[in-house]
Amino acid sequence: MLKITLRSILMLLMTLIISSRITLAQTAKTETDIDAIIKKFDAVGLAVAVVKDNKLIYTHSFGLKDIGQNVPLNNTDIFRIASISKSFSATGIMQLAEAKKLSLDDDFSKLIGFKIRNPKYPETVITLRMVMSHTSSINDSQGYFNLDVINPDKSTNWAKCYNDYEPGKGYQYCNLNYNMVGTVIEKISGERFDHYIKHHIIEPLGLYAGYEVSMLDSARFVTLYEYNRNTKTFVPAPLAYNPRRNEIENYVMGSNTPIFSPTGGMKISATDLARYMMMHMNYGKAPKGKRIISKESAKTMQTQIADKDGYGLAIRTVTDLIPGTIMKGHTGSAYGLYSAMFFQPEQKFGFVVITNGTSSNPNIDITPILRETINSLYDNLVKK
Repeated sequence: MLKITLRSILMLLMTLIISSRITLAQTAKTETDIDAIIKKFDAVGLAVAVVKDNKLIYTHSFGLKDIGQNVPLNNTDIFRIASISKSFSATGIMQLAEAKKLSLDDDFSKLIGFKIRNPKYPETVITLRMVMSHTSSINDSQGYFNLDVINPDKSTNWAKCYNDYEPGKGYQYCNLNYNMVGTVIEKISGERFDHYIKHHIIEPLGLYAGYEVSMLDSARFVTLYEYNRNTKTFVPAPLAYNPRRNEIENYVMGSNTPIFSPTGGMKISATDLARYMMMHMNYGKAPKGKRIISKESAKTMQTQIADKDGYGLAIRTVTDLIPGTIMKGHTGSAYGLYSAMFFQPEQKFGFVVITNGTSSNPNIDITPILRETINSLYDNLVKK
């Protein structure tokens, strides 16, 4: 009981310190507006974090962490953040490139250890850069939780994993791409994927996060809810935090990496995700902290490669999120969760918004609840 009380006091003090950078009137208006957004889109819970002038100025959690137990959402609670996870994998690759252990223009076949070629364009080399920018011509039609689906030595349907266009000349978002990228990190570094990300990104930034469920405090996991549009009810999605203990006990390095889902399996709080975001916003270096990747590597990740989605290397460029402002970042959606991490590297502001369940339209690029929340936070707390 004492531990819980002390934690509550610490969280209150942290909130007061952060909130002291904005006025009470700003806070009240922000929370009134977001309460209305939550009601409009039937959000179960919503966690937000705002960075302005290179400082974390506001964090808050609204609604519920668990409907059945009526547990409120807390700033220290952690979510499986879905596809924003890809940027952690890409950051790991940039570290290995800086160490001269690989190149973004390497033949991906040599890195992954089996043939990666579009059978319609067998002479066109598919590079690591193509895989990371989703211009590889690879698709998810055969699934993405097992690398055997694209390995010609293990699947008779491997050719179906490729689209009709030539690699490098088209774009299709593909989760298999990043589960393979995670495998490359493992093969090149010699460290298990989740350990590599922990040792080289999470720990240096001082974050509480990770890919392996069993290594995290399960009491901090936010229940994710899928919305049933027919019954208008929220259904828990426990598979979001499947510990996969048996698979991990029998783990084969360089083969079983998708168990950790480099493409979407990071678990982290909105507040810590904002601290990670600040590293990218500052081109690879945490404010008053360690450099994680070089400025050149960070800018490479943020440089648009694909025309569609503004995709670079796990960082997108968007021009229609906040009117008149170019933002960099990524979204995520899985198991009913919707997440967004977007920042403006020159003006040094950014946002993290995560909901664990909503009726908001999922078929829009940046689902409306995320878009409206980000614009509300911008108008109330950042806009000058």
